[in-house]
Amino acid sequence: MMKGQPNKDQQILEGKVIAILSYLSILCIIPLVLKKDNSFVMKHGKQGLILFLGEVAVFILHIILGQWILRLGMFVFGVLSFIGLIAVLQGRDTDLPVVSRLANSITL
Repeated sequence: MMKGQPNKDQQILEGKVIAILSYLSILCIIPLVLKKDNSFVMKHGKQGLILFLGEVAVFILHIILGQWILRLGMFVFGVLSFIGLIAVLQGRDTDLPVVSRLANSITL
């Protein structure tokens, strides 16, 4: 067994519950503040932050473009959040399309 493997498994085990908050809208801030030392939580927290910022952007755009953009945007972000939640529950690091590239550029 690799030397780093038990540490990663331990991080996943300790971080699962708090990482779930990453995909629940503004609650994504809680994991980013409380578990800065846990790479599993931080990965999901950063992706959740990008999703939340996207939701805010869609909400602002719907004022200009109409109700359809809100429905479409919230559906897309809802699906991505659901995929992220499933990944957390399974203890996997998952890269959400487009979101993960933006999330990886965040330094906290």
